[in-house]
Amino acid sequence: MAAHRKPGRRASLGGSTARTAFTIALAGAATATAFDGTGHAEPRLTPAQVKAKVDRLYQEAETATQKYDGAKEKAQAAERRLSTLRDEAARKTEKLNSAREALGSIAAAQYRGGGLDPALQLVLSSDPDRYLDGAEFVDRVGTRQAAAVAGVREQLREIQQLRGTARVELTSLKARQTELARQKKTITGKLDAARRLLSGLSSEERARLGLDGGGTGRASRSGTDARVGLQAPAPAPATAQAPDSRAAAAVQYAYSKLGSPYVWGATGPDAFDCSGLVQSAYRSAGVSLPRTTYAQIDAGRRVSRSELLPGDLVFFYSGISHVGIYIGNGQMIHAPNPSAPVRIAPIDEMPFAGATRVV
Repeated sequence: MAAHRKPGRRASLGGSTARTAFTIALAGAATATAFDGTGHAEPRLTPAQVKAKVDRLYQEAETATQKYDGAKEKAQAAERRLSTLRDEAARKTEKLNSAREALGSIAAAQYRGGGLDPALQLVLSSDPDRYLDGAEFVDRVGTRQAAAVAGVREQLREIQQLRGTARVELTSLKARQTELARQKKTITGKLDAARRLLSGLSSEERARLGLDGGGTGRASRSGTDARVGLQAPAPAPATAQAPDSRAAAAVQYAYSKLGSPYVWGATGPDAFDCSGLVQSAYRSAGVSLPRTTYAQIDAGRRVSRSELLPGDLVFFYSGISHVGIYIGNGQMIHAPNPSAPVRIAPIDEMPFAGATRVV
């Protein structure tokens, strides 16, 4: 009997132990889940931390914007070259057709006269370039006809060369367009992330941190005041101290655009990114500048920070990803980022990387 009761007791203990273990496992799982949820909860960032992250995202977006601007400039150049090549090929094809028609007339006359010279069978061939590879045909016609056939052959060669160059340009254009799409995706991703961070701040917090589209200087105004600011003339010292009239005109243009919104890839007249503002300001003064910050820094003579004069271009960050127009007294006009319009700011606001005088 005892021998029969022991297994039952062991089974009872085993069942109790199993139930206990199961209960503990459930409790542990619940606890683990609770801890897991707590452990993965994103801590709320302070306004200062949000600003730091947003500033970094804006800088990264601006770096991508400069790459986008450069790729767009190259794509546009490739489009122009491709269009020129196609136009030239069309003109040469029209000229070739006229030459072939002339040879056709000669061939028709020979045919009516009782025979068709083999070289003039060119116009009847579906593949005239291949047909003309038989150079012996040219030797069997008169000098005038041989020159005409040779001319057609040269035109065919030129057209094939143009078409080959056009194919290369088309490949280049497609590569630039792929790069444009990639940089656009990067830019929009960075800006969307910045917007999500900003949406967690109150309007008062955004205003206090200068992330409400306001900023400092005259561009901090909104509505009617901002529009009035767009018409404000440059103060006399800013233009009088410029190295020449073109630099003064560029400074004047920059002042006239205070309050204009920042839009990546824009070159005005109503919205700008940083290099777009600089390019447009000097274009208004009759000076052609490259599109990107990377190229603009090499567009003139480098000057030291102590030599700065109104109209000089001032560049920031180690990657030369931002630019402004110096206006004197340690200040510049620039298009900062989507959080603020074109405005006046101290050049100490960002890590200084160099300066260029373009006139």
